[in-house]
This record gives sequence, structure tokens and C-alpha cells, in this order.
Amino acid sequence: MANNPITSQRDPIPDEFSSLAEAGEFWDTHSTADYEDLMEEVSFEINLPPQPMRSYAMAKDLATQLHAVAKQQGISTQTLINLWLQEKLIQATR
Repeated sequence: MANNPITSQRDPIPDEFSSLAEAGEFWDTHSTADYEDLMEEVSFEINLPPQPMRSYAMAKDLATQLHAVAKQQGISTQTLINLWLQEKLIQATR
């Protein structure tokens, strides 16, 4: 088997990380592309408790514009609205 230059030059992945911060530090300085041969597909379920939803009236033209921007960004309109509102709330509370 030929020696792969990528695998011979990469740092080994630690067997365990002592914290999420330590794992983050490792992956902040390493590319997962260099470790694709070690990756395996996983699946899992996340069971979050349901959160109460609120509905608010919105002008039709505003909803149309929001939908177009969300589609352009590849996210749902609901996600876009929540992200934008979160940003505005952070700015408003500074």
C-alpha cells in the first residue's frame, strides 16, 4: 500500500477530548477534509420538547419579500425571520 501524503502529514485525532472546548480547538485548526478516510456516517434522533409557537400578522408584500430572500439563502422563511429577529434583539439590548 502506497504511503498517502495527506495521511502521513496530518496530526492524529485524539482518542478522547476532555471537553467540548478542547474538541473545538482541535477542529478549529484542522480540516475534516484531511480525515475523510476516518469518517463514518451516523444517524441519531433529537427529541426536543415542543416549544410554544406564536403567530403575528404580516403585510403580504413583506411576507413575499421574506420568502424570496429565504429561498435565495436556502433556508425556510421561518428560520430567516427568527435569525433576523434574534439579530435585532441582540442589537436592541446592547
